[in-house]
Amino acid sequence: MTDLTEITAISPLDGRYAARTAALRPYCSEYGLVHRRVLVELRWFQALCAESAIAGPPPLSKAAQQFLEGLIDGFSPAESRLVKDIEARTNHDVKAVEYYLKECFARLPELAAHSEFLHFACTSEDINNLAYALMLRDLNHEVLLPEYSRFAGSMAQLAQDHAHRAMLSRTHGQPASPTTLGKELANTQQRLLRQIRQLSGQEFLGKMNGAVGNFNAHLAAFPEVDWPALAQGFVESLGLKWNAYTTQIEPHDWMAELFHAQSRFNTILIDFCRDIWGYISLGYFQQKPAEGEVGSSTMPHKVNPIDFENAEGNLGLANALLLHLAEKLPVSRWQRDLSDSTALRSIGTAYGHIMVAMTSLHRGLRKLEVNQARLEEDLDANWEVLAEPIQTVMRRYGIDQPYEKLKALTRGRRVTRADLEQFILALDIPPAARERLRKLTPAAYTGNAASMAMRTAEHPLNAGPGKKAK
Repeated sequence: MTDLTEITAISPLDGRYAARTAALRPYCSEYGLVHRRVLVELRWFQALCAESAIAGPPPLSKAAQQFLEGLIDGFSPAESRLVKDIEARTNHDVKAVEYYLKECFARLPELAAHSEFLHFACTSEDINNLAYALMLRDLNHEVLLPEYSRFAGSMAQLAQDHAHRAMLSRTHGQPASPTTLGKELANTQQRLLRQIRQLSGQEFLGKMNGAVGNFNAHLAAFPEVDWPALAQGFVESLGLKWNAYTTQIEPHDWMAELFHAQSRFNTILIDFCRDIWGYISLGYFQQKPAEGEVGSSTMPHKVNPIDFENAEGNLGLANALLLHLAEKLPVSRWQRDLSDSTALRSIGTAYGHIMVAMTSLHRGLRKLEVNQARLEEDLDANWEVLAEPIQTVMRRYGIDQPYEKLKALTRGRRVTRADLEQFILALDIPPAARERLRKLTPAAYTGNAASMAMRTAEHPLNAGPGKKAK
């Protein structure tokens, strides 16, 4: 059988784009998931040992605690492979973790004597729901939010750098009232910022309540223990939010919220990619050619906007998965079915496509160079956009049918500066107002676009890291 390498991988995320997705491996890989299962199993064991109302395991000695911490901190892909070897025999992924830990406990008599309190009263979903919550929380706060904040920061800087650079707008693809390049970048940056704040405030829920969510086995063994309080404290100690009402599975509603928020962020970026693609096509942006890079296999002159096209394609793939997960995961037949289990394993694929897209976007932004001459050329060729301020001033001074008169002059035709000046000079308005209109140019008619673009520096990201499980 062919060995699995970046060349033989069937997924481009593990092949062609492996370097771009490497940051996800400690979180979304099988190793990342198994590591978090180990953490949950051992933290639950520690919680049981620390509960005085539970007759059985005594409080753990310092040596035992250090041993357990070593199992968590020292868990590597090699240890994960040992778990997978056990799974190959048991055909059960969570049970394999329990058996692996029991083998580890056998090395310390104090722990070996109480190894049956591993996975005590747990259903597999008690472990899995917490492991996935930790995975997504850590991924969100340690990888994605810093990445998004860095991109939003780059966008804010570009918005300020080009705040005063006048640019012709287009509505319905047609010339429209001018803006500035910086303001258009600020529009996207502010949309992204709102989604970053929502993602940074995302709740990550968890449950630890047994086979159907009622502590059946727990109460059968130790009816005197306040299991809901113990379980809530345990879940919250992991840095997660307690969900008291579940079936066998935590219902994944919070995951749907997360994936919907993530897909909105991606959709904003898709919109941005298409706009930049269009501005490159118009010549507003040029791209710095990379030494040795080929734009077309047959047309040597081309520098294609491949980074923005690559980002758009990967963001679309990510959204296809995220939106499916958001619709599928909250739905389960009665108290449990396994259709969510296989779907959850595609989380890493969705986020892998996001990481590929973000790498392309960062690279694409670095390549952009503004073509000032082209911006000025387009503005100077569309004096008809000044029909808006002229008719608005005419309205102020009560001139009859201003819109209709400007429509007759400008609609569907190119208008020169001389045409507008002749029209303005004939207006019965105060001389000062007439002079202001006469001096107006498309490049100067940008409203408060520049000041809006500069204000991006006033909006902090507020996307700090969340609490990490210890």
